Amino acid sequence: MKIRNKILIYFSSTVITIVGISLIIIYILFSEYREESFQQQQYEKVKYTIGLIARFKQMSAELAVLLDEQDIHDFYDEKLLVYNDQKEMVFSSIDDLTIEKQNEILTRLSPSNSWIETKEDNYDLIGVYLENKGTSYYAISKAYDASGYSKLYFLKNVLIGIFITIIFAVILISVVLSNKITKPITTLAGNLSDIDLRGEKASTIKIDTSSYELQLLTERFNELLKRTNEAFVYQKHTIHHISHELKTPIAVLVSELEKISGYSDVDKMKMEIQGQVNNAQSIANIVNVLLEISKIESGQEPKEEILRIDELIFDMIDELNILYPDFNFEVNYYPDEISEDNLKLKVNKLLLKQAMTNLLTNCISYSDNEKGQIKIDCSLPGHLRIEIANTGQTITRDEEKHLFNRFFRGANSRHKMGFGLGLVLTQKIIHIHSGTIQYSNPTGNLNVFEVILPLS
Repeated sequence: MKIRNKILIYFSSTVITIVGISLIIIYILFSEYREESFQQQQYEKVKYTIGLIARFKQMSAELAVLLDEQDIHDFYDEKLLVYNDQKEMVFSSIDDLTIEKQNEILTRLSPSNSWIETKEDNYDLIGVYLENKGTSYYAISKAYDASGYSKLYFLKNVLIGIFITIIFAVILISVVLSNKITKPITTLAGNLSDIDLRGEKASTIKIDTSSYELQLLTERFNELLKRTNEAFVYQKHTIHHISHELKTPIAVLVSELEKISGYSDVDKMKMEIQGQVNNAQSIANIVNVLLEISKIESGQEPKEEILRIDELIFDMIDELNILYPDFNFEVNYYPDEISEDNLKLKVNKLLLKQAMTNLLTNCISYSDNEKGQIKIDCSLPGHLRIEIANTGQTITRDEEKHLFNRFFRGANSRHKMGFGLGLVLTQKIIHIHSGTIQYSNPTGNLNVFEVILPLS
């Protein structure tokens, strides 16, 4: 069911129900008031009649006529019976109206039960015990409240008219309100259907509304669109990256394996095969890293463990020394004495290892003296800073702005192998770990990458 229809139904039914119950309560209260008011009139008539009877002591025909002709206390249709203390009738009005519950009421009346009220059809029936001038009297009054019922009937028609009018008014208001409330939502839904997530830049939704909730919803949708677009773009480039970056190494691997198959020297063949196994493992590592990032981007919790960052760095240096035996890394700590806890990070080892590999490899590739410096700084509260520096050709200030953009390659990398995605991948990994990465060249030929990560 549409929200518009739900608002229309829920609001209308709620208001109409409340109004209907309120009008019914009003009618019931007025009906009870009519009954109490009329019974009080009956009581006053009974009391007046008994007063006259007690005054004259002896009932006569003239007194009976006088009592029946009381204009001030007359009712539309009434039967009044009065009895003495022996429950012997001393007065009966001349009306032909019968009282079916006469004997029952008379039996129940007593000094301890001096008031009885009931109904016979639409007639109000009361039984009263009174004392006047030391004499006890019992009276039964049955009367029809013509004026009261007429007012009650009129009130019922008025309330019905009011209820019908309110129904139409509520439905009209509900339609207007539901349209006003749902129009921005419908507009929002229409804008969402026009969104293209395949572009490089995330689309945004604009909606003209004064509603805080809808503005907040629009903002959240825009944030979601931004994250979705980023994930889509990243996955697109991941596939692109895999297809381009792995195409050449795989082709080389196939070519080398074909070449090895022609070797007659078994020892040389084993050595070459081992080298290609290492190359294949490197390709597999890259694919695993990209797949792990894709899992995290899709909402899966990253697999994390606690490790010492310096141990990871030393392991990476040892692995790179196999490929670059002439390159030397100098590792320094700041301050000189560091607690072991200040070196522990809660990270995804696979991802962070790839990020550090990218930075160290980058340091090797762009160094002009086969030396690199690594500084592990534990002076930041709650964080660990890692600086990787080398001397060599730097990039311009203009190029710095695009350093972490996909496929960007600076002037200093024109003769280097690569596709311009290594630093993009590294930045993504660092951000997954709630860290930051930035580049600087404080002196003319010094390249410095600074990584800051939160401690475990």
